[in-house]
Amino acid sequence: MVRAFGLTDTGCVRRNNEDFYALAADSNLYIVADGMGGAQAGEIAAQMAVEAVLEHVRLVAVRDASVLPSAFEQAHRRVLAAASADEQLQGMGCTLVAALVEEPAIFLANVGDSRIYVFEGGVCEYISSDQTWVNEVGRRLGIPDASLKTHPYRHALTVAVGSNRGFRVNSHVLPLGRDMHILLCTDGLHDVVSDLEITDVMLTEKPTDWKCRALVEAAKSAGGPDNITVLALDFMG
Repeated sequence: MVRAFGLTDTGCVRRNNEDFYALAADSNLYIVADGMGGAQAGEIAAQMAVEAVLEHVRLVAVRDASVLPSAFEQAHRRVLAAASADEQLQGMGCTLVAALVEEPAIFLANVGDSRIYVFEGGVCEYISSDQTWVNEVGRRLGIPDASLKTHPYRHALTVAVGSNRGFRVNSHVLPLGRDMHILLCTDGLHDVVSDLEITDVMLTEKPTDWKCRALVEAAKSAGGPDNITVLALDFMG
């Protein structure tokens, strides 16, 4: 049995919300995207990508480890095509994370810096890998974390849905646990709320919707500089 809840918030600084999420319980599919681009283009890219993933997964005959990477490729092509066809949408893109439940496994995938956290046995494991300059370049150069937090490239993505740079999808397959908790979120949460605080919230005995509201409020209490989106899954044995 899975209990799922999603929540998005504009935050305390931004005027519009470029995040988008889908909780498709009928397909056991859960998706979060964080848009980028001028004007309203980020919103369009995020929604377009999420809808492309939903459409692809619902049409496949066999749901295995290849499904989410293929769906993400479809989303990437769709966003690129839309941006090429409309000058006002040029440069738009988004991050993307998704979880697809197919017992006895759960398939996970990410592009960009939106994250997937898995909590099991009281332990938090950060499953996704940020596709950012900080994570893929800065740390390899040995730049200290304290310096990376204020580095001018700290928000730069190395990969995104809709970007002309080399497109890569990180994917994982995990055995579905009886007491597993999964969190999909945008950087509006993890940039300002520590992993320890996120873990404390996710491992409480509170309802799933309470956890999402608590996480959003924690991000806003920390200044809420960006849009905040969280989607939590609680698997009960």
